Amino acid sequence: MWIVRLALRRPYTFVVLAILILILGTLSALRTPTDIFPNINIPVVSIIWTYNGLAPQDIASRIITLQERNLTTTVNDIEHLESQSLNGVAVIKVFSTRVRISAPPLRRLQASPRLNSSSCRRERRRR
Repeated sequence: MWIVRLALRRPYTFVVLAILILILGTLSALRTPTDIFPNINIPVVSIIWTYNGLAPQDIASRIITLQERNLTTTVNDIEHLESQSLNGVAVIKVFSTRVRISAPPLRRLQASPRLNSSSCRRERRRR
């Protein structure tokens, strides 16, 4: 209650304090470093498979399982894999332990879908 009485007796003091808070707040916001959020360089490669008309369960069992097995055996420095299968589409995210993915692992990643698609063709011919 005392602060209200003080504000009523000395209104200019509170106006000056409000302007001072506004100026100091603006200055501190402008002087704050702009790199509050660090540069995050997460090495991720996404592999997208499209197979029109195939159910998500079939994509998971026929494509994703074989692809993940193939990736884990042929590509080094894989931290973990995430996969998602939708109707006619499969997405596999390969997270690497390296900050930069160099050319040889990328070549292995590029070659692995070809290997996997040939094994899918062989499986289809057997049926």
